[in-house]
Amino acid sequence: MKTLQCVSPIDESVYVERPLAEARDIAAALERAEATCASWKATPLPERIALTREALRLFAAREDQLAEELCWMMGRPIRYAPGEIRGFVERASHMADIAEQALADIRLPEKPGFTRFIRREPRGPLLVIAPWNYPYLTAVNAVAPALLAGNPVMLKHSAQTPLCAERMVEAFQEAGVPSGVFQFLHLDHADTERLIQAPQIRHVAFTGSVAGGAMVEKAAAGRFIATGLELGGKDPAYVRADADLAHAVETCVDGAFFNSGQSCCAIERIYVHEALYDDFLERAIALTRHYRLGRPDTPKTSLGPLVRPAAADFVRGQIAEAVAEGAIAHIDPADFDLDCPGTPYLAPQILSNVHHGMRLMREETFGPAVGIQKVRDDDEALALMNDSVYGLTAAIFSRDVDAALALGDRLEAGTVFLNRCDYLDPGLAWTGVKQSGRGCTLSALGYEQLTQPKSFHFKIET
Repeated sequence: MKTLQCVSPIDESVYVERPLAEARDIAAALERAEATCASWKATPLPERIALTREALRLFAAREDQLAEELCWMMGRPIRYAPGEIRGFVERASHMADIAEQALADIRLPEKPGFTRFIRREPRGPLLVIAPWNYPYLTAVNAVAPALLAGNPVMLKHSAQTPLCAERMVEAFQEAGVPSGVFQFLHLDHADTERLIQAPQIRHVAFTGSVAGGAMVEKAAAGRFIATGLELGGKDPAYVRADADLAHAVETCVDGAFFNSGQSCCAIERIYVHEALYDDFLERAIALTRHYRLGRPDTPKTSLGPLVRPAAADFVRGQIAEAVAEGAIAHIDPADFDLDCPGTPYLAPQILSNVHHGMRLMREETFGPAVGIQKVRDDDEALALMNDSVYGLTAAIFSRDVDAALALGDRLEAGTVFLNRCDYLDPGLAWTGVKQSGRGCTLSALGYEQLTQPKSFHFKIET
């Protein structure tokens, strides 16, 4: 029997071990999902909403346990881990709040002798593939609205965070959702691809790397099923000359280093108007030196380890390469206890004298390192912000709302922020352009991805 092992970045011990699903387990799960399609679709929406709210109540009641597990599985500092549990509840609650309106029939203007409307129907069994970096938040974006819309859901979580899949399913089943409606499977890559190809699966929602998204597209090719892909990012921030400097520094530094930079929408490159550049750089360096790198199960720790040693060494490699090409690294790793090559513990790093010839400014870093580049004006900043294969979010810091809106219209990004960053509002569509993905989750538009329109055109005989 094949197994998965979750090796904790805290001390590199095996924290969770689980058997991987075998062919018969996968077949049985697909059969259960298919068998529940009609009954779950027929379950009145108010009842599906009530079951979801009860599941959220049960889930929230286990916040302390879930936060501790999250800390040990992927290294989130325990002081921040409960925030993900609350974010899970916030997002799912919002999708429950808007479900009746978002899923209501679309009525056309009256036409004598005819009844015409469009109904949003569930697609059928959905597969949600979720990553480890925000294991609850990324999964809930698709899981909650999919279930509310009447779809059975199968959840495949990262091998780094297997308990997240188990805890989510436990809460919904304890709330009364039938077991075949929401299931998890622990799978290896080969079996995940085979599951995507299973005829019972009608939609795949994937969050992960660009390479993983390409795998999903390849596996689903020729099946004519819907796929939602939320992929990588190299998200920029631009600090205009009229920005509130203190707020911009605090927000950008937090956006770069929260979760040790392991976020698809983390700030990975910062462009600062030349009028503020020197002050911004000085303040950002000073603020970064206040981070406390340490074991994430220690309450005082504000910067935990990366998910594994190889991830930290990748970031070290990007930093070293940038320095060799002329960048200036302003943080001495020796000032941070535990930072050591070959371990997942990595000090945060601020780099200046950077340019787009460096991998650090072009390729996803996914760690606590950020380059800060001086710009002359809005046009130069805009050109650099758009000079990327990614387009998830972009942040502008300015007191001029009209100027920010004009820049936002020209930015190639799924979300444009003003005076904030690295945040997901469940009332807005979460989406990306270019290699950051396709489709969207959350908001009323997120329901469009998870349902199939059916038109009704009745001629009324009199």
